[in-house]
Amino acid sequence: MQARYSRWDDTQDPFGPELSAGELLEEISDDVLSGLGAEGALSRLLRRGMQGSFNGLDALRSRLRERRAREQANLDLAGPLEELRDRLDDIVDRERSTLSFRAEDDARMREAFLDALPPDVPGRVGELSDYRFVDPEAQEAFDELMEHLREQVVGAYFRSMAEGMRSMSSEDLARFRDMLAELNRMIEQRERGEPYDFDGFMQRHGDFFPGNPRTLDELLEQMAARMAAMSRLLASMSPQERSELRALAEQVLQDMDLAFEVDRLGSNLASAFPDLPWGEPALAGGEEQMPLSATIDAMERLHDLEELERSLKGDYPGASIDDVDEDSLREALGEDAVADLRRLKEIERALERAGLVSRERGRLEVTPKGARKMGERALVRVFEHLRRDREGVHEAREAGGLAEPTGSTRPWRFGDSGQIAVQRSVFNAVGRGGPGERVRLEPDDRELLEAEQRTEGATALLLDLSFSMPLRGHDIHAKKMALALHALIEGRYPHDTLYLIGFSDYARQMQPKELAASGWERVYGTNMHHAFNLAGRLLSQHPRATRQVIMVTDGEPTAHLEGDRAKFNWPPIPKTIRLTLMEASKLARAGVTLNVFMLEDSPGLIGFMERLAELTAGRIFLMDDRDLGTFVLRDFVRRRAS
Repeated sequence: MQARYSRWDDTQDPFGPELSAGELLEEISDDVLSGLGAEGALSRLLRRGMQGSFNGLDALRSRLRERRAREQANLDLAGPLEELRDRLDDIVDRERSTLSFRAEDDARMREAFLDALPPDVPGRVGELSDYRFVDPEAQEAFDELMEHLREQVVGAYFRSMAEGMRSMSSEDLARFRDMLAELNRMIEQRERGEPYDFDGFMQRHGDFFPGNPRTLDELLEQMAARMAAMSRLLASMSPQERSELRALAEQVLQDMDLAFEVDRLGSNLASAFPDLPWGEPALAGGEEQMPLSATIDAMERLHDLEELERSLKGDYPGASIDDVDEDSLREALGEDAVADLRRLKEIERALERAGLVSRERGRLEVTPKGARKMGERALVRVFEHLRRDREGVHEAREAGGLAEPTGSTRPWRFGDSGQIAVQRSVFNAVGRGGPGERVRLEPDDRELLEAEQRTEGATALLLDLSFSMPLRGHDIHAKKMALALHALIEGRYPHDTLYLIGFSDYARQMQPKELAASGWERVYGTNMHHAFNLAGRLLSQHPRATRQVIMVTDGEPTAHLEGDRAKFNWPPIPKTIRLTLMEASKLARAGVTLNVFMLEDSPGLIGFMERLAELTAGRIFLMDDRDLGTFVLRDFVRRRAS
């Protein structure tokens, strides 16, 4: 046996010991039971997060929007032009100051030339390029400005190449043009489906790309993002500013014999990456003057933030939380945001590893184990409520009693009573802790001696699935009660039988998994007639058992069966009432106890229930849905003990 070790990086247990898969399931259970299903419930959890444990996607998006707003607030779209204009003004002022001390006619002619300079930046740059400054410091400042301008313009299009522009010789510049021409040919070859030599290209020109891209797509993606940011900056400016900056860029590129290849590259990249924000304006409101290349950097960051926000929103086909790039998120919001993202990515996997959910036919669904776990946790909440009610779990746990031991054991579950199998429980503790360790009994170590139940019970739970249940807010409480009752019977009364029957226009037998995942049906009809009929047929299979029907509803009967077809009428017609009462009477004559829990007190429903109680000697309860689980389970345990 080999063991593999890795360095701890704080990601191996994204939730920590205080948060289990069962707690994650409980967090989404209300949404699952409301009809959203596991897929919709998980999506909602990813969006909202879990208070006190991790933030959701909505919180991360909110932080991103704040970050984007700060970027926009600091961005001055006119900053590049203003920076150049301010530097040109300083240079011209220095030259004027020197000329003012000279009396010759040439000085006056030079002053007249400076007075006639165009107001726009590209016009001034063009005129001054052929001007020989009298002041040597002004000439030096202008030469530095031209180098800066070339660096900024090239950097606006090619981030990685800007810094090298100052040291480029004429031979280097010629090779740069050759590289652009070869790159354009290679892109066009790819678009036509022709072979191209990327490796050879990188061998010849790799020094222009310090990032060392491994594929043509990777190289083009970097360059396309930069050029798209430049086009977006131009689109965000006023018409005058846009005209000035475009003219300035064309002037610089033309001087360097790069204009044609840069335009060609821009067209090729726009065709290859149409989803980038080419020419899409961006809002800005800052006053901080930044050089052109830095402004383009800010435009790229804005786009990255927008794309990151879009991936967090997941509003595009095939969207997945795995699409969110951790490195981008770390750069935007820091390591704590990445930690939240990793937790969110792990939720589904944690639930799947625990066997609580699974992917079936491409959709996430609650497994039978997951439905059972939801019932068990609902049962825990009921018993906690009983303790607060002073009824106490202890009283319920002592109910029922056992007969003779069978010799076998079973794992202890919450709510179980009976004789502990001491030897087996200690053996489990030793096996868990290992040799040489002090023996400490944990709840999961305990096992109970199996015993024969004194009596067998058979229960049919009839659950109203008509649309009025979620419309009135009764749905989640009713489903929780049903799953809790199933968990109670399965864990505490293993020889008993529970039938879950859902009914709306028709009645049907359901499994806990199916009930948990079911939505509430937008159909007309509350077919108690069919529900009583189906319950009678199922309970007839247990003639020696103590049999009962528990029905939970918020409406009077509005449908009945004629043959195999449901007939709906509102308000209820006498025939529906008569057939429903007849079916309930059959149950009573067969010795089946009838218990009905009403969640509404409409006159029609109360009138029907009074007649039902009179004919069947059944018990009718009107109650708040929030108390449904507590009351039903307490009543079941008491009756089971009697």
